[in-house]
Amino acid sequence: MCCMNKVDVFNKELSYIKSNKYKEAAKIMINLLPDYFFEVPAASTGKYHPACCLGNGGLVRHTKVAVRVAFEFYNDEAITGIFKSEEKDLMLVGLILHDGLKSGLQKSEYTLAEHPKLMADYIQDHKGDLNLTDNEIEFLTNVIISHMGPWNTDYKGNEILPKPVNKYQKFVHMCDYLASRKFLNVDFENEQIVG
Repeated sequence: MCCMNKVDVFNKELSYIKSNKYKEAAKIMINLLPDYFFEVPAASTGKYHPACCLGNGGLVRHTKVAVRVAFEFYNDEAITGIFKSEEKDLMLVGLILHDGLKSGLQKSEYTLAEHPKLMADYIQDHKGDLNLTDNEIEFLTNVIISHMGPWNTDYKGNEILPKPVNKYQKFVHMCDYLASRKFLNVDFENEQIVG
């Protein structure tokens, strides 16, 4: 892992972002992701994701699928014509980063239920490194913190995350949700989506 360029892993996904400002912010945050993010499966148990997202690098592949789902929807104005270009870009950044701390800052054995909040807080902690306004940071962290949708409780059943309430949060949740469906097993070649 020591020699991997983290940003290069997401070159294709970054190419979907039109604004250079948002692209640069995404690159900064990608470089700050822990090394384990690029190595672990999308789910520690393997129960909740398709085969393409299991095994070494599965979390990266899940992230790529979620971003690609959004991008495909962006190509259909009937579905996503309600979003401004800047909003689409920020949702893509949110999808790239949404599971960035899935196992915490230091890798835990299992997924942390509070990982969306950890990622949102991590972005807040680094906002001085990003060329984003307070409103842009708030938009980004709000789509990340609510991406789990109805699965917003800890292992004791306590509600620890907000549910998506606005169209941006619901869209990001939908893309993440679709990317985790077992029947949508995406083909990869050289760690890139085929097609």
